[in-house]
Amino acid sequence: MRQPNFTDYILLIILSLIWASAFFNIKVATNSFGPVTIAFLRVFLGSLPVLLLCYYKKIKIEAFSKDWLWFALIGFINLVIPFFLIAYGVKNVQSNLAAILMSTTPLSSTILGHFFTKDEKFNFYKTIGIVLGFSGIVYLFSDNLLINDNNFISALLILIGSTCYVVGGVLTLKISSKKNENVTGSILIWAVIILLPITAILEKPWTVTPSMESSISVIYLGFVSTGLAWLLRFRILKNNGLIFQSQVSYLIPIFGIILSYIFLGELITPKVLVAVLAVVIGIYLVKRSSNLKTKKV
Repeated sequence: MRQPNFTDYILLIILSLIWASAFFNIKVATNSFGPVTIAFLRVFLGSLPVLLLCYYKKIKIEAFSKDWLWFALIGFINLVIPFFLIAYGVKNVQSNLAAILMSTTPLSSTILGHFFTKDEKFNFYKTIGIVLGFSGIVYLFSDNLLINDNNFISALLILIGSTCYVVGGVLTLKISSKKNENVTGSILIWAVIILLPITAILEKPWTVTPSMESSISVIYLGFVSTGLAWLLRFRILKNNGLIFQSQVSYLIPIFGIILSYIFLGELITPKVLVAVLAVVIGIYLVKRSSNLKTKKV
């Protein structure tokens, strides 16, 4: 790994924009497609560039190896459930709320890391960061202009979806010795296998006549926000490491709010701004603690 240069920061910003743009595109996609179909198309289209990269780099895909159960379980928890919950929830809430709620994954992962790892215990900075970040989320849920009795459950499901990403990340530690491309390709394959029959039975997408906007959004979600984003993530991880790549957490909620306002004209209330500020500062404190620990080592 090397010190990040100007190009690395540009790539980091691009990755943040791609992931942040997923939320308003999910909102557009829900105008024509059901949540299960959106989840299926995301993993199917997203798997294509990842599997092509593995073929090009001659990386063996182990989806059906002796570790198949781990790949299937991670694919279910890390892709199937959150992709479905986010799509289901975003239909009833503003997409900028989803961007803020999903940005809590570093905070949730810190909590799980305390209980399921030996080296990621709570300390002063982590505790303050977690309390501040989730206080911002609680404050956001008090915004009656955006979250009410009609969509409270939808917002809660998005938050649960973000937690599934974290649980999937913890499970990935069980196969951490394998290449990132192999793991990602394998869990995408299993996500496709799981979602294909569910989509066919529950939503019958071949009977839908989608709008052009929804079709473009769901294609974008698959190829760009899922497939291309993972490839870009691989490059950043390889060149600059996990700590540098994890800085996308600061940018996603900010870009998510800006993009949803530009493309969908979504409302930005004072409570939204306070909540995103609390989450970003909370993530910063958690990351600062990790950075100090890394430097000491």
